[in-house]
Amino acid sequence: MSMNLLFIILSTITSLFADEQPVFKGGQKNLASFIYNNLIYPEYSRDNCLQGTVQVSFKLNQQGKIYYSEVTKGFGIDLDKEALRVVRLTSGKWIMPANHDTLVSMVLPVNFTLRDYKCEQRSKDEINAAINAYHAREGLSMVIFNYYDKKSEGNYNPADEARIEAIKMQLGYDDKFIERLLKQAQRKLKQGDSQGACEDFQIIRMLGSSRSATFIEQHCK
Repeated sequence: MSMNLLFIILSTITSLFADEQPVFKGGQKNLASFIYNNLIYPEYSRDNCLQGTVQVSFKLNQQGKIYYSEVTKGFGIDLDKEALRVVRLTSGKWIMPANHDTLVSMVLPVNFTLRDYKCEQRSKDEINAAINAYHAREGLSMVIFNYYDKKSEGNYNPADEARIEAIKMQLGYDDKFIERLLKQAQRKLKQGDSQGACEDFQIIRMLGSSRSATFIEQHCK
């Protein structure tokens, strides 16, 4: 991860109880380092100067593994997804006190900040427009995904192909995008995140590409 993409984990992990709290193995510095090294700044947010703090709530079992997690405060964009993903990677790396209540939630605030991207030149209206555009993009992406899902089942209209290709071009879903997403998925595999990697592999499949077929067969069954 480039040092120009600054990710800072806030120094305080909060919980809803006053007793001794679970501790990340190696302490707060190790937690900050772990998340910094594993975080992949989402492409859309990076390119559109979207930044801020996402709060992730999670629950741990007695073995220090996360069995429930959700974004409790975010932006409804790819920053939320990445914050949730990287917090889930901490599963199994917590030292648990004997009296820990496994029903109690802990909250980990994750702050995404971009440096040297000239983001200070972006106005609030431009940021809001980028967030709205993200949601519109998601809707168009679903049109593409649904088409290729139906095509794989043999239940599709070939006449729609040209329209789908036009949407893909509009959204920038070209060979270079596929290559970047494939490399991102492979990086997630190296992090031990098969769930996140398989989500990326499946997106590649649902964009009509066979580039991820072997990876899906090997890792996503």
